[in-house]
Amino acid sequence: MTRSRTLETWQLRARFAAALSAMYGAEVPAYTTLVDVSSDVNRDYVAAHPDAERLGTLDRVTAERHGAVRVGTPAELAEVADLFAAFGMYPVGFYDLRDADSPVPVVSTAFRPVDATELARNPFRVFTSMLATSDPRFFDSDLRPRVERALADRALFEPELIAQARAITAAGSCDVEDAEEFIVRAVDAFALSRQPIDRSWYEELSTVSAVAADIAGVGRTHINHLTPRVLDIDDLYVRMAARGIAMIDAIQGPPRWSGPDVLLRQTSFRALAEPRRFREADGRVTDGSLRVRFGEVEARGVALTPAGRERYDSAYAELTGASDPAAVWSRHFPASDEELAAAGLAYYYGGDPAKPVVYEDFLPTSAAGIFRSNLDADATAAEVTDDSGYSNDWMAGAIGRDLLDPYALYEAAAQQTQEISV
Repeated sequence: MTRSRTLETWQLRARFAAALSAMYGAEVPAYTTLVDVSSDVNRDYVAAHPDAERLGTLDRVTAERHGAVRVGTPAELAEVADLFAAFGMYPVGFYDLRDADSPVPVVSTAFRPVDATELARNPFRVFTSMLATSDPRFFDSDLRPRVERALADRALFEPELIAQARAITAAGSCDVEDAEEFIVRAVDAFALSRQPIDRSWYEELSTVSAVAADIAGVGRTHINHLTPRVLDIDDLYVRMAARGIAMIDAIQGPPRWSGPDVLLRQTSFRALAEPRRFREADGRVTDGSLRVRFGEVEARGVALTPAGRERYDSAYAELTGASDPAAVWSRHFPASDEELAAAGLAYYYGGDPAKPVVYEDFLPTSAAGIFRSNLDADATAAEVTDDSGYSNDWMAGAIGRDLLDPYALYEAAAQQTQEISV
C-alpha cells in the first residue's frame, strides 16, 4: 500500500507565511512594493559588504517575515495558540504595551519557531496582541461588559480548522492532500472582512483607542501588518520615500552608528486609507475608509544578554531629543563584537564574536512606537488603579501553554559552536 506523502512542520510554516504574504500583498499593494525594495536593498548590501551574511544568509533574510494580529479574549488567544502550533510556532515572551510612552491597551506574546534548525529553515513569527478589557484605566464599568459581550458573540475560527490544527500538532506533520486546504482556510481566517462595521460602536471604541476599535469594533481579526527583513533599514527608508511611499517619521530602536547592530530596528509606511463599509444608526450601509493597516520593515542585530538589555534601556532613554544619537549610543555600547562578547553583553555561538546569535524577538517600546506612528491619537488611560492582573503567568494560564523565556533560548543557542544553516 502506498503511503501519503507528508509535509513537515517547517514546510507547512513556509507555505503559510508565503500564502499570507500573497494575500496581504493583494489587500495592501504598497506591501508588495516594500518587499520588492527590501529585496533590492538586501541584494545590493550583500554585494557591497563581505560580512553581510553574518546575521543570516541572504536566502533566509529575503524569505523572512513577521506578522501581527490582534484578538479580543483569552479564548481567542488560546485558539490562535492552537492554530500556530500546527506550524511549529510557540509563544515566546510577554509584552505589555499598556505602560509604554504611547500606551496601547493590549498584552502580547510572539508565536515563533524556537529550535535552531526550524529557525534556519523558516523563521516566521506572529506578534499577537490581546485586548486588555480587564484594565479599568481603558475600560470602565459601563464599557467593559459591552465590549466583552460583543467579543463573546463572534467566532474568529471555524471549529474544524482548530480541530485540524490540533491533529497536525499531535502528528507533527500533515498529509500533502490536506495541507493545501488547511493553509487556505488558515489564511482566510486572517483576511480583511468585508462585512459592514457598526459606525457608532466603532467610533465609541476609537475614543478609547484606535487599536481597541480595530479589535472589538469588527467581526473578525485580520493581519494588521506583515514585515520583511532588510539588511540596511536606512537605505530602505530613503528608497521607499523616493518611490513616493509615505513613511512614518522615524526608525524605531537603536540609532545608526558604526558599531554592531543590536536587537531590532523597525520602521513602516504609514497606514493607508482602505475602503470599508459602515452600517449607520438608521440601518443604511455606506462606504467609507479606515487607516489601521500598514507595512513594517525590520533590521535585526545580535541578541543581548540581560546585562546588555539593561544597558540598552539606559541608552535608549537618553535618545529622546539627543542632537547626536550615535554619540549617545557609543557612550553605552562598545564599538566591536569582541568587546560586546568580552563584557558579557551579547550572545555569540560558542562565545565566538564572529558568530552573533540573531535577535528573534520584539521590543515593547518599538512596537508601541510603530503602532502610535500609524494612529491619529494616543489611547486615553484614566487615573485609576490597574487591578487586572495581566502578567506572564496569567497569559500562560489563559492559553494553557508556558510562555518560553527568550533569554533561555538565546543562552541555549550560544552553547552551540555555530548557527545552523540548511
